[in-house]
Amino acid sequence: MTEILSPVQRLSPQQTEAELDALAERYRNAAGTGLQLLNMVGGKAENLLDRLPDSVRSGLGSATEQALRLAMGAATRSRRAVPDQSPKANRMMSAAMGAAGGVGGLPGALVELPATTAFLLRTIQGVAAEHGFDPEAESVTFDCIRVFAAAGPLAHDDGADLGFLSLRLSLSGGALQKLIAQVAPKLGVVMGQKLAAQAVPVLGAVAGATTNYVFSGYYQQMAQVHFGLRRLAIDADVPHEDMVHQLQLRLQPAVSKG
Repeated sequence: MTEILSPVQRLSPQQTEAELDALAERYRNAAGTGLQLLNMVGGKAENLLDRLPDSVRSGLGSATEQALRLAMGAATRSRRAVPDQSPKANRMMSAAMGAAGGVGGLPGALVELPATTAFLLRTIQGVAAEHGFDPEAESVTFDCIRVFAAAGPLAHDDGADLGFLSLRLSLSGGALQKLIAQVAPKLGVVMGQKLAAQAVPVLGAVAGATTNYVFSGYYQQMAQVHFGLRRLAIDADVPHEDMVHQLQLRLQPAVSKG
């Protein structure tokens, strides 16, 4: 099964620069959704985890790792049965799932979390297909998990960490498990903050809908950056690593000469 589904279209240097500028702007906008989330839900991200029981906090990493392993298969199967939806429809569906989980407080949110993880992976796969990549190809499976390496809008270092764009591992089953194990701890902390927000009495459904809505938008934007950069490297006939470097330069804060 081939990785690239759509034909290659060579871009001029000017077109390439414009595409890189657009991807940099998209990345900045995605990273800014964390502040939006905190303003809507209330409270600070670093305090949310304190609301969870010790037993839940201690199991976040392993639970997230298991969710990632199961979610990829579920996401792939769902794409075979139901066509990809628009970004807006994806965000509304994600919000509805979060609201349903939040109604039940923490127990409901714990049940909803794996389903949300699968749904987010499904939307990332849809973005891969949009850019002409085969979501069922092994290398694209790796890339979908790599997008999760950006953790989420509640992570503290999203604006400075582009490692998820350039992570490289050999394409083997063991390597995929290693990648999931690397991503899960950081993602687990962020998902724990999401769970804590949903566990707030009375506001659980609102918090669940809000967090899922923002998470869905965030991961769709980060997937657009990831697969857009991969596609741009192909269309411009430039090594992917060079494209990552060019994007990093655009995202560095301006240096004052004063």
